[in-house]
Amino acid sequence: MKTLLVTGGAGFIGSNFILYMLNRYNDYKIVNLDKLTYAGNLENLKSVEDHPHYSFFQGDICDRELVEGLFSHYEIDYVINFAAESHVDRSILNPEIFAGTNILGTMTLLNAARNSWEGGMGFKEGKKFIQVSTDEVYGSLGSEGLFTEATPLDPHSPYSASKAAADLFVKSYFDTYKMPVNITRCSNNYGPYQFPEKLIPLMIHNALNKRRLPVYGDGLNIRDWLYVEDHCSAIDAVMHKGKPGEVYNIGGNNERPNIDIVKTILCHLSANVDKAIDESLIQYVEDRKGHDRRYGMDATKIRKELGWVPETRFEDGIRKTIDWYLDNKEWLRHVTSGEYQEYYSKMYGTKKTEAD
Repeated sequence: MKTLLVTGGAGFIGSNFILYMLNRYNDYKIVNLDKLTYAGNLENLKSVEDHPHYSFFQGDICDRELVEGLFSHYEIDYVINFAAESHVDRSILNPEIFAGTNILGTMTLLNAARNSWEGGMGFKEGKKFIQVSTDEVYGSLGSEGLFTEATPLDPHSPYSASKAAADLFVKSYFDTYKMPVNITRCSNNYGPYQFPEKLIPLMIHNALNKRRLPVYGDGLNIRDWLYVEDHCSAIDAVMHKGKPGEVYNIGGNNERPNIDIVKTILCHLSANVDKAIDESLIQYVEDRKGHDRRYGMDATKIRKELGWVPETRFEDGIRKTIDWYLDNKEWLRHVTSGEYQEYYSKMYGTKKTEAD
């Protein structure tokens, strides 16, 4: 039985990945290491907390003693590194936190894995370190073209800079030590359990509470949207079939302007919840500093080499996502209390619509 160390496993993508793996396979043990910051929530994993193949440890990936202890106690075969500070707005406010977790934390994991896996004749068979990264490391696109794995890194925010730096350290461990690694770079994920600071759950949450929907700039910034379960299946493919040292772009082939996403959410909620939830809630706000105009991913490599393609059409995925939040209002209430409310007030002010 193989053992996966999943870092950041109580977060959005990490928890979906753990649920995906335990549902799909019965021959993997999963060790979940998560600091449980504001975006980490063990409620996401309530259904598997007593699973015989699942263990949870609360802690920081920067804690070398803790990380090395996990490698000593378990025979770790794979590291799937989801752990990261990931919100661009927060990185603009506190860039040093992103450098600490995203860069130094990744190095702590790399060193622990190397010390555990490296022997006199090289690295043990069946080991791999997967760095889960982002399309944001590539910078911004014009109206045409797509990011490929050969696109030069050109990060524009402290968040994307910290992820690009971590990616380069992971690459260097392959180049220098021949450590078996892969780097995945995904487009914008959406789906269940996403913390409502990101566009889709934020708009759902605000609309349900008849708060203003803050849209940056002119709302025409374009992102490629990937349903989270499709992302999980892509990482599964990279884990099992990815060639060591390679980078794989993971895209949903679903480019949409941000304002179209907002209007889609409003249309669904107006038709199914309350007709008063309409476009009058939209409020354009000052654009984000360094806001990249467009991301678009070329996922040809992972399709041709590993046979992976996204299965979820955006129209289906967004409907499933909105309905999940409607069915899990108590989860939404829990995660939007306390620190989140303070953060929201700081970022967007306390002004509400008259409908409040």
